[in-house]
Amino acid sequence: MKRLFTSLLITLTTLTMMAQGWPAEYKGVMLQGFYWNSYADTNWANLESQADELSKFFDLIWVPNSAYANDLSNNMGYHPVYWFDHKSAFGTEAQLRSMIATFNSKGTGIIEDVVINHRSSVDANWLNFAKETYKGVQYQLTAADICNDDESKNSGYNPTGNADTGMPWGGSRDLDHTSANVKKNVNAYLDCLLNDLGYVGFRYDFVAGYGAQYVGGYNNTANPTYSVGEYWTDEGNGAIINWINGTKVNGVIQSAAFDFTMKWNINSVFANATNWSQLNNAALSNNPDYARYAVTFVDNHDTGPGADNPSGPLYANIEAANAFILTMPGTPCVWLKHWQSFKVAIKKQILVRKAAGIHNQSKIVTKTASSNGYVLNVAGENGNVLLLLGTATTTTEGYKLALEGTNYKMYVSNGVDISALDDVKEDEFVAPDCCVVNEGETCAFFEAPTSYSNVKCWVWNSNCNFTTGSWPGSACTIVGTNNGKNVWKWTWNGKCYKPSSTQEIARNGDPRYIIFNGTGFSQTGDLDFANGGYYNQAGACQGIVTGIEAIRTTPSTKDNIIYDLQGRRVMEGQMKKGIYIINGKKVIR
Repeated sequence: MKRLFTSLLITLTTLTMMAQGWPAEYKGVMLQGFYWNSYADTNWANLESQADELSKFFDLIWVPNSAYANDLSNNMGYHPVYWFDHKSAFGTEAQLRSMIATFNSKGTGIIEDVVINHRSSVDANWLNFAKETYKGVQYQLTAADICNDDESKNSGYNPTGNADTGMPWGGSRDLDHTSANVKKNVNAYLDCLLNDLGYVGFRYDFVAGYGAQYVGGYNNTANPTYSVGEYWTDEGNGAIINWINGTKVNGVIQSAAFDFTMKWNINSVFANATNWSQLNNAALSNNPDYARYAVTFVDNHDTGPGADNPSGPLYANIEAANAFILTMPGTPCVWLKHWQSFKVAIKKQILVRKAAGIHNQSKIVTKTASSNGYVLNVAGENGNVLLLLGTATTTTEGYKLALEGTNYKMYVSNGVDISALDDVKEDEFVAPDCCVVNEGETCAFFEAPTSYSNVKCWVWNSNCNFTTGSWPGSACTIVGTNNGKNVWKWTWNGKCYKPSSTQEIARNGDPRYIIFNGTGFSQTGDLDFANGGYYNQAGACQGIVTGIEAIRTTPSTKDNIIYDLQGRRVMEGQMKKGIYIINGKKVIR
């Protein structure tokens, strides 16, 4: 009897650990598998075709809301009309099911973007909701399920539910989560997601729109393994903690939350590689009591470039920022745009995290800021990861260098096996045919998002400016298209200007930095200049467009900036055998 009781206790403890909002000591890494208007890039069939690669690095993939929103094109699904019909702008329901099943078979779970704050009607009548059947039961919302302070009442409608328990949402009807019928509909919808379609968890959209206790109640019924709420706030870390605690059922937390506080800290620090001490500011992932419930991120579809109204995108040091969240406790969520732009580096960063055995509750051994950078040491189950940001230094005795990039170095304990990093192959860069570098030309290329127009370029070093001396710089010209986007080229006209002036001066040194900018607030960060570099908006130089004038042995690289064929900065001490770009020419090491 005692042995049976002990086995039962262990089983119950394991289930409790899994059911409390987010698994304890979770070692997984999540990918946000979309961005705004990514219909072609991230349709279900295209995602499924990448399952072999993605499943090697990501344990979870968050996808857009798959419920039918009365439109099969150009609709991200954030105003759902149906909950049990799952055709969308990203593909058919059959394609969705196939994609989920394929990833599940490879050990990668799919997280649904759950929108239950509001619901849209089937036609021009704002309160005419879909009538649906699931498992033989009919489900439909009525005017009694809509908050009585919903904006529809200002347009001649009569919603008769209780007052909203959170912030209002314009453009779709706010659901009254105190309503028994709303709860019945939501519980059936979540059951459909988990037990019919095969999702493993939920990303709850706009949870500030209704009381946290309702997320707790829904999860307590549905019992997802993973749940994370988008509690977007500028009110500080305490507000997010209050939301997490608000999901408790019988004293047990029912959901994790995105670590927006850490996101804003990351912006303040990595935008200019300064203010390093802000990485120690309050955040879920900095708090041992809440790191388990922290889902960390650098950017997402709403905050990053390309969103309808981006809020605080990070344009610089993106690779280093991802290294930071992939070293920290919490569950890191990598944005698809960053994965696409910095794939080799992020693959290696993930492998380092997993090799060391870092999980969402790993202990932070050291987090020291200085004027030069930041030293972070986190203990994993198999060894420690030591991350140096900026130009920070510390003793590395007992550690070995795993990888490095601009403004970061990742070390691991000597006993950690990082041989898997050697299997990560560099992607060969093939320049579009429209990109040509003429002999002796100083230039750069930019594959601009469709939202960019009239692209201009700002190029400089500490001694002079190469682009008119007056912001926003020199005009670029369209030379062709690639991936459905315009490719712009900037070419230096031979003139230099005194910094912050339109006064012409003699050239003094080579270009060091470059910014591409479009209309309004659209611009990249301060990017390292590479002659003939091919850039994207995320700040990645994807490769060098250049011819081989003379292949020769490596010259002295003192005071020169070195790039590999993917356009990444390389320190001379890290050069292996191969071809590099030095002073705009290909050379062999």
